[in-house]
Amino acid sequence: MTGELQGRTAVVTGASKGIGLAVVEALAAAGARVVAGSRRTSDALDALVASGAVEWVGVDLAEPAAAGRLVDAAGGRIDVLVNNVGAAPVRTGGFLSVTDEDWARTVDLNLLAAVRVTRAALPVMLEAGRGSVVTIASVNSTLPDPAVIDYSAGKAALLAFSKALSKEVAAKGVRVNTVSPGPVETDLWLGDKGVAATVSAASGGSAKDVIAETSGSIPSGRFSRPAEVADLVLFLAGDRAGNITGSDFRIDGGLIPTS
Repeated sequence: MTGELQGRTAVVTGASKGIGLAVVEALAAAGARVVAGSRRTSDALDALVASGAVEWVGVDLAEPAAAGRLVDAAGGRIDVLVNNVGAAPVRTGGFLSVTDEDWARTVDLNLLAAVRVTRAALPVMLEAGRGSVVTIASVNSTLPDPAVIDYSAGKAALLAFSKALSKEVAAKGVRVNTVSPGPVETDLWLGDKGVAATVSAASGGSAKDVIAETSGSIPSGRFSRPAEVADLVLFLAGDRAGNITGSDFRIDGGLIPTS
């Protein structure tokens, strides 16, 4: 344990696996009390709960009222909020196959869930005169892809929301930043229903080929690891990033070559 966040309380959404779970692990290791929100738990999250540093709250953030329940579980103190929940459905049928209902579900989960949880948590931070909001966006916010057209739009809106909010609350002691990963070694990409499996099924290839082709397009030659994303979130959550706000940090192995 580093003790960097000793005595502080963090709330993390989408916390049961992937980037969210790695963030929970990093914040807990830094000494924070972590309130982890997700629809379902996992063996790894259960182990963290059993250790005593993490508290799990079962919430479906597609339900508007769930944001308030998650924030209430923090008990009146929130030093760090990590908005991580999201999903990237692959649209192999192209733009015309994406219905209004598809758009609504994607934008709700990738944008409005973060808006609602932030809206619920912000009064606690403003009253304390300090706080850090770190929201997981995506390189697709600035590198939109037709295969994830609605996801790309939702993540672009998430960046705009975060930047606008950062200007409003900076002088009140609350920092708002985003982290935009490229491909990461999580189920979103590598799972049985992930991007690689879905794309390969539509093209007649193999998931391994999709992964290899994608890795080959990244200058570093590999996907990022969840723990690497979590380390960046941990930095932004703590005092070392005390004058950083309104910024987006890419972790993509050089996938996007210019700013």
